[in-house]
Amino acid sequence: MQQLMEMDLSAVADIRSERISWRFKGLPSSTFGSTVGEVADRRLDLFADEFVGPLVVLDADALTHNLTTMAKWCDNHGVKLAPHGKTTMAPQLFQRQVEHGVWGITAANASQVRVYRAFGVSRVLLANQLLDPAALRWLVAELDHDPRFEFSCWADSEAGVALMSETLQELQPSRPVDVLVELGAPGGRTGARDLDTALAVARAVDQSPVLRLVGVGGYEGALAHDASESSQSIVDRYLSDLRTLVLRLADAGLLDELDEVIVTAGGSAYFDQVAATLTQPWPVPVNPVLRSGAYITHDDGFYRGISPFSRIDGVEPFRSALRAWAQVTSRPQRDLALLTIGKRDASFDEGLPEPQLVRRRDGAIAPLTQAKVTALNDQHAFLSLGAEATVRVGDWVGLGLSHPCTVFDKWQLIPVVEGTTVVDLIRTYF
Repeated sequence: MQQLMEMDLSAVADIRSERISWRFKGLPSSTFGSTVGEVADRRLDLFADEFVGPLVVLDADALTHNLTTMAKWCDNHGVKLAPHGKTTMAPQLFQRQVEHGVWGITAANASQVRVYRAFGVSRVLLANQLLDPAALRWLVAELDHDPRFEFSCWADSEAGVALMSETLQELQPSRPVDVLVELGAPGGRTGARDLDTALAVARAVDQSPVLRLVGVGGYEGALAHDASESSQSIVDRYLSDLRTLVLRLADAGLLDELDEVIVTAGGSAYFDQVAATLTQPWPVPVNPVLRSGAYITHDDGFYRGISPFSRIDGVEPFRSALRAWAQVTSRPQRDLALLTIGKRDASFDEGLPEPQLVRRRDGAIAPLTQAKVTALNDQHAFLSLGAEATVRVGDWVGLGLSHPCTVFDKWQLIPVVEGTTVVDLIRTYF
């Protein structure tokens, strides 16, 4: 029986012992010298306790809703979840995902894997090739040191398999490195571009004395970028090819010695289609694994518009757990205000921040209408104002954010709030 996903809970708990200082932007200066845990336990008020803007916060209720919603959906649809940790790089959030039954945590590069291992993540899927000799040396030492550590990575070329094998044969690992053949598609990202090439890569892995073929992986999100019927059709055709590759590997006898075959795809945009394909009947024992990462916070932009739960009837949508607060420091024109937030603080690659709330100097919070962020500089946001937008110098604006993957990397310590009360602080490691 496959072991359950684990983490080193004591290492996660130690985060609370780190002392806060000027290194963490946005925190009140009164917290300097206190530990993360001490400050979290004080239940500070976001607006009364001298937090310094701009500030990004996480909504506690939305986080819990998203975690439970995704866990229940995966259970109901017979798929496992190995969420992409690069979204948050936050071990405290990894722990919550583990508590909600994830199968593993996905990484994008070796540095991320090293962070995961520092917090005892026991099963890591590297959704990328691993050819760097220095990274392979570290990996072999980690695998040799901890027999409970399960690791797998991707291969998409015979040349890559040869390079991996060359380095690993010099190192003589105590056990082979597990590899999934990655299937791509023309115009996509990495991955073998056709089934014959992917089959040749699988044979090369199978013939290597230091590698073990354990399955097939890919990423459909690189091939489509919206929820249109044409995009969904592109995804379905790709998933059909992914399934065909597994069947061809099985017919070739390359999967015969496996107790289970890992078949993985599924970002945060098309995981419903992935689940439908991966849970069809198989001639071999398949472990279907999704890798959705952005679900934990969702957003007020890209994923709000493309998430399956936004287009499936009868499913409660994810909720955005991200909000930024920035002050109005200038209103040089009737139709323009400048906010103290920019590219160093908020995502902008998949949509600009969305003005939602305004907080007056007297503490009153109201919806903000007829306002739109039209551009970001490094430290400024341009807020275009309609005739009915009542925004004054000194007000604070609450902003929804798009694409969480490029929000978390800008913040080392993020308050978690219930209303305006800070109930926790999330540490990131980018």
